[in-house]
Amino acid sequence: MKNKGLWIFLGILAVVVVWAISGYNGLVSNDENVNQSWANVESAYQRRSDLIPNLVNTVKGYAEHEQKTLQDVVEARSKATSISIDASTATPEQMQEWMAAQQEVGSALGRLIAVSESYPTLRANENFLELQAQLEGTENRIKVERDRYNEAVKSYNVKIRRFPTNILAGLFGFDKRTMFEAQEGAERAPEVQF
Repeated sequence: MKNKGLWIFLGILAVVVVWAISGYNGLVSNDENVNQSWANVESAYQRRSDLIPNLVNTVKGYAEHEQKTLQDVVEARSKATSISIDASTATPEQMQEWMAAQQEVGSALGRLIAVSESYPTLRANENFLELQAQLEGTENRIKVERDRYNEAVKSYNVKIRRFPTNILAGLFGFDKRTMFEAQEGAERAPEVQF
């Protein structure tokens, strides 16, 4: 009889251990998926940042008196590349600061593209057209990667909050992650003036 109770206890213990290992490994997989998604977001923003000097130099030759606009783009890029956050430990405030810096780059680029409308020869320039197409493609990639990141964060956050996995998440320090959110005023269409 004693032996039977021991086997039942060991069987239950084995089930709990297998569940804990499986649950922990699932949490790790979800966590790494969020990290990979964040790296893809950063990569898309880096691509945009890498294109900016080429765009600025192309415009500079045509629009020398538009120095302020060019300087704004360069400064916004510099600020955005100087802010680095770790998505696994980022607070909502840090995420907002990082997103605001990226938004500033987007706004400055928008003004630069608008300035280009004043220069018909620049608009027809093959290099400018290619860079503009590359930036448009990059902005689309950024949006796609942000959406994928938010999906990964959602999946992860749901997993760490569901019972009984939430017990493991609490024991092993898996904390909720921050999603991308729309910037303040994003619901209004931007005004373009020439």
